[in-house]
Amino acid sequence: MNAPVPLSTTPEATRPEKPAARREEARPIRVAVVGNPNTGKTTLFNALTGLRHRTANYPGVTIESAVGETEVAGRKLVLVDLPGSYSLAPQAPDELVAVEVLLGKAPGTEPPDVVLCVVDASNLERNLYLVSQVLEIGRPVVVALTMTDVARRQGVQIDVARLAGRLGVPVVPVLAHRRIGVERLRAALLEAATGGSPGRRHVILPELFERKVAELSRSLASNGSDGVPRFLLERLLLDVEGYVERELGRAYGPGLTDQVRRMREELARAGFRVPHLEVERRYDWIASVVRDVVRRSEVGGETWTDRIDRVVTHKVWGALLFLGSMALVFQAIFSWAVPLMDLLDAAFGRLGAAVGAALPEGPVRSLLVDGVIGGVGAVVVFLPQIAILFGLLTVLEDSGYMARAAFLMDRIMASFGLSGRSFLPLLSSFACAVPGIMSTRAIENRRDRLATILIAPLMSCSARLPVYVLFISAFVPAKTVWGFVGLQGLTLFSLYMLGLVVAPLVAYLLKRTLLRGPAVPFLLELPAYKLPSWRVVLFRMYDRSWAFLRRAGTIILASTILVWALSYYPAHREVREEFELLRSRATPEEIARLEALEAGERLRRSFLGRAGHLIEPVVAPLGWDWKIGMATIASFPAREVVIAALGTIYNVGSRNGEDAMALRDALRAERRPDGRPVFTTAVALSIMVFFALCCQCVATLATIRRETNSWTYPAFTFAYMTTLAYLGAFLAYRVGTALGL
Repeated sequence: MNAPVPLSTTPEATRPEKPAARREEARPIRVAVVGNPNTGKTTLFNALTGLRHRTANYPGVTIESAVGETEVAGRKLVLVDLPGSYSLAPQAPDELVAVEVLLGKAPGTEPPDVVLCVVDASNLERNLYLVSQVLEIGRPVVVALTMTDVARRQGVQIDVARLAGRLGVPVVPVLAHRRIGVERLRAALLEAATGGSPGRRHVILPELFERKVAELSRSLASNGSDGVPRFLLERLLLDVEGYVERELGRAYGPGLTDQVRRMREELARAGFRVPHLEVERRYDWIASVVRDVVRRSEVGGETWTDRIDRVVTHKVWGALLFLGSMALVFQAIFSWAVPLMDLLDAAFGRLGAAVGAALPEGPVRSLLVDGVIGGVGAVVVFLPQIAILFGLLTVLEDSGYMARAAFLMDRIMASFGLSGRSFLPLLSSFACAVPGIMSTRAIENRRDRLATILIAPLMSCSARLPVYVLFISAFVPAKTVWGFVGLQGLTLFSLYMLGLVVAPLVAYLLKRTLLRGPAVPFLLELPAYKLPSWRVVLFRMYDRSWAFLRRAGTIILASTILVWALSYYPAHREVREEFELLRSRATPEEIARLEALEAGERLRRSFLGRAGHLIEPVVAPLGWDWKIGMATIASFPAREVVIAALGTIYNVGSRNGEDAMALRDALRAERRPDGRPVFTTAVALSIMVFFALCCQCVATLATIRRETNSWTYPAFTFAYMTTLAYLGAFLAYRVGTALGL
């Protein structure tokens, strides 16, 4: 029986015929965008596509990519932003996906009509390594030369026409953040796709190597695979323990692995050691190109980047600057968002009042007012904080500062048994743990990757922000400490720092018990500082805000309706009839009190109330009552659902004339049977610490399952984080109570 054919190796002869010329002209042109990290690839992609792009997964894998569209001369161009990489020697799944897409072998995708290679003009030598490999794919190529302004400041002058001649492909200088050269680049992509010549090989490897590649081709053909591209065969021989070797070895068995090892030994005896062979030949060619096209002039003294980095990357001053900048971000979330939050407050308040007045008493009115408007509105009101948070973080990232923060954190991560590669996925997890966990694919060491996956949910993602803001604004005084630092902003900063402090400690325990193993060295490139692009900042704010609203309209809406149903049934009619009799005998002053008592009795007899009373002994040591326990149970699908659940439980949507922020006042007014307030500052701290450390997110657990291919790791993550959250909440409540909070 023939061995399975890996890597989608469909022979050219068996591919379907091309459509007729008219249909070929009408179809969109496919553009694959490749480049090293920190070359401005994302900025250029955004400039080319504007807001017309989406996030998609490659078929059969969990690797995300941005797919966008643009138009030039009446033709539509579909751009696919491939994962950033320094070479096409795949060592991880995302790098293999890039190779398969370029070769047209990715399942469910077609070969690109043209490849857009993004090259940093200030680091031409490093970037040309990837370019030399892309040219060997055999597709038309266009090079976008970015960072030309940075190169000029460094005294680097590039002869663009001569560079295009040496590469044999069009080279277009662009300044994407100013949109300079973007239209010219679109035209070059169209011209290359419709009539351009394919790239050609520039780096010539030894004749003995070429013979070994041909021998590999014949060997695989004898096993029934005629369609493995030559580029992959070269990678199989060159990349020691690379992803191609692992994938093909898995498909064809140890015989192929032994054959490749013997070939490498023969090459080494002939004086050609791999992978040094490829590296030496490529950099020899790159050196000849750079000598021909680059002129350097002296720029006296240090650059601004060097001067700034002396402070920013300093062990002491850099760490203090990082903490200060993060504290400033969280302080701004409170001070800048208030006017917009007030507008959303008023809008949802008026909407709830209007709907309540237009509908008769009954389940439909309760669902719409208490469930949908009261629940979802209580979450959407925090949209300004989400937008401001991501806007400020994008400024720090686009300016080049976040790379310095990663450099600083590498020193800390290494002391806890992790490499600095873990910091970037953890940083991504501040937005959402799902992409943060998925980005761990770039970590080659399996133990480091698993440790990073298990601690990524400890980072305070954007879903936690509404929880923090609600309880901080309600129970932390709006005053300053030390004369200039806002206490509310300081509390928010401390909650975000909690994850950063606890995660390395958990990693330390994991790397010395379950995931014992040595740390891997971390190499990080520090890009030059630049002014952030306002287009990139605004798009990031829009993108994350829209993602938040989509979540509010899907999982939060569904959870809100479920919470409403569980809190409305089964005894709603029975309770209403009991209180109707009491209201008929009550004075106007007593009716309002009876309505509050009715709402409480209805909730106590509901399905959700029964569950809350059942777990009350468990949550009582945290200072919580049964209603808080109910909301916590309801928020399992997503943390921010707790706000919608509380809004439904406290019926804030039914209060005519009040807005969504009535939830804050309802929490402050809530009392225990003995008259004591349910919510104190200590209780609020207990709730916030619990949600800072728990794993109330089905999407995160599902992603861990998908990335590890095991239910053991998500179960372990949920168990240890819930235990950690409970202990942290207990400690916060006890310490807060002891301090009289």
